[in-house]
Order: sequence, then C-alpha cells, then structure tokens
Amino acid sequence: MSTIKVLHIIKSLGRGGAEMLLQETLQLHNKNQFEFHYIYFLPWKNQMVAGIQSNGGIVNNFRSRNNISLLFQVFHIRSYIKKNNISIVHCHLPWAGFVGRLIFKLIKIPVIYTEHNKQERYHPITKRLNKISFNWQSKAIAVSSDVSISIQENIKPSIPITTILNGVNTASFQRREELGKQKRIELGIDTTSILIGTIAVFRFQKRLKEWVSIFKKVYEKYPHVRGCIIGDGILKNEIVQHINDLGLQEVIILPGLQTDVKPWLSAIDIFMMTSEFEGLPIALLEAMSMKCAVVCTEAGGIKEVIRNGSDGFTESVENWEQLENPIKYLIQNPQEILNYGSKARDRVEKEFSLQTMVNQLETVYRKILTKE
Repeated sequence: MSTIKVLHIIKSLGRGGAEMLLQETLQLHNKNQFEFHYIYFLPWKNQMVAGIQSNGGIVNNFRSRNNISLLFQVFHIRSYIKKNNISIVHCHLPWAGFVGRLIFKLIKIPVIYTEHNKQERYHPITKRLNKISFNWQSKAIAVSSDVSISIQENIKPSIPITTILNGVNTASFQRREELGKQKRIELGIDTTSILIGTIAVFRFQKRLKEWVSIFKKVYEKYPHVRGCIIGDGILKNEIVQHINDLGLQEVIILPGLQTDVKPWLSAIDIFMMTSEFEGLPIALLEAMSMKCAVVCTEAGGIKEVIRNGSDGFTESVENWEQLENPIKYLIQNPQEILNYGSKARDRVEKEFSLQTMVNQLETVYRKILTKE
C-alpha cells in the first residue's frame, strides 16, 4: 500500500488535551506507512507546533480570528488537500469538525471526526450544528463510552461510531524525582511540603474556583501544603481574584501554560480535578503515568479510568466539596501518596496505553480507505 497521508484539522495547537494527543500519537505512528499533516487556525495557540514538527509532522496555520472566519478557510483547505494528495481528513473538536464536514460535501474525501465531549455540554448553537451536520462525514470516534452514548442519544447518527479510549505514552511520562526536586527548588517549595496540583484550561467546566476552595480547607488544617494550577484561559483574572480573596496568593502557584509538564508532574504529589464535565482528560492520564496520587470528580470518562479506592479517589460531580476528605487522608498517611501513585501508574500501563490507541487509529485509517 502506498503512503497514507492523513490531514488533522483542529482549531488550535495550544496545550489542550486533544492537541497534546496529536503530538504524542505522532511519536508512535508508523512513519513508513503514514504521513501526517496538520492545519490549525488560531496562530497564538501554537505550543504543540514545535513538538509535532520535530517528529516529522507537516504543520500549517490557516489564520482565523474566530469561529465564523474559520469556516471560510474551507476552500483553501480543499486546495491544500488536492495539492498534497491527502488520503484522509481527521478533525478534532466541533468547529474543526464543521470544516471537515463541508469539505466532505465538496470533494467526498474520507472524513473522520473525534468527539471529545458529551453533546449535553455544548452551547445550544454548537449542539444544533453538530446534530444537523454529523452525518456529513465517514466515521466518528468517541474518546469514552460516555461520549459514545451521548452521541447516540442526542444525534442518533447513521454513520458508524467507534470508541477509542485516550491513551498516554507511559514510556515518556515517567516520574523523575531529580526533576521534581529541581522544580521545587526553583519554586522555593520545601521537600517536605505536600504539593497539590492540576493542569487545566481556565474555563468554566474545570471549576477552578472550587479547586481553590477545596485547597483552602486543606490548607487551614495542614499549612505545609502548597498548590499549583498549570494553564491559562479566559477565566484567569477571576481565578486570580478568588485566590487573592482567600489569602492564598503566597501558597498557590500559577505558572501559566507549560509546553513540557513533566518536571511539574514530577514535583506534584496529589493531582486534583474538580471538573463538572469531561471527555477523557489527557492531563489526568499523564498525572497517573507520572505516579501522582489522583483525587477527582467522576466527570465524564474519569469514572472509566479511576476505580474509587483502588487507583485513586473520586466523588460525584455534585459532591465536589467532599474531595477534601481523601486529600486529608493522603496527607495524614504520606506513604499512601506513594502507594496510590504506583497504583495509578499501573492502571494506565495496563489499560490506557498510547500504543494501543495508535494501533486502533491506524486500523481505522486503513479500513476507511479499503471500505471494510
């Protein structure tokens, strides 16, 4: 078979979960059989570009200011597809999905769409557009069972839906204590302090104000704990104000976006997520692979990853305030932090391997071209 050229289309290449997966999966794909191209639209969100290019990906920015202007790039993308003999278009997240479906209508090239979220969580306009256009493509991939069920119930598609669970490169994401110690020295954090962290885009679904509120309760009882929220986003000012209002500005670190999170995850002891909804979060899988003890709400695919009390600790989305209890338990029993970190690593090694995900994707690509 000749080289299969896959064009990934995504709104941005910032450090989000879907974007990070594009960089990580490229490292493991069979380069003898596949060639990968990438088009993104928001030039200021480009943290993954260098990593993709260093692994042989061909990246192009079709500059767009907003979602509507993004749709007007369809004809430029069509020209790119023809010029570069693209075999398959693979779109990620709704607005890139809309672009791909318009291309499918124009030239009937195989188009695959990966859905990373539940339909119920989208803006009503986005949800409506998704429902109208969803069958204008060859196939859809859901990142979790929850996401697949949501597609079936809300859209009732006539195209095939395949569930491919997100994975993490466990060979790459390995805890390195020396990196963690160095990061703590840089931050002025004592080696005996417990560091509670998270990685998130600063938006509503992550409920970072609630994260800060839980940290506050833990800090009141255990003043040697420190916090770290890695990321950025439209709610940053609101989060900073909340931290200041609670008097935590000296103990919660906000380092902003980080292209390489491994040193940070090597320093973090407990990884906490307070999300209201998720698909299957990559940041969680990375933290587990890096032997962080995990404490999370049961949002979306999280409950498919963490078995409460076995691989980590979970609470229902509604009872997010109760997350302080397992955190306090871990702080009171520091050996359990190491124990649950090892259990988290074992879980992703056995069930959420990135190589398994890559193999499944390559199978989808081959089958869609042979019409199996």
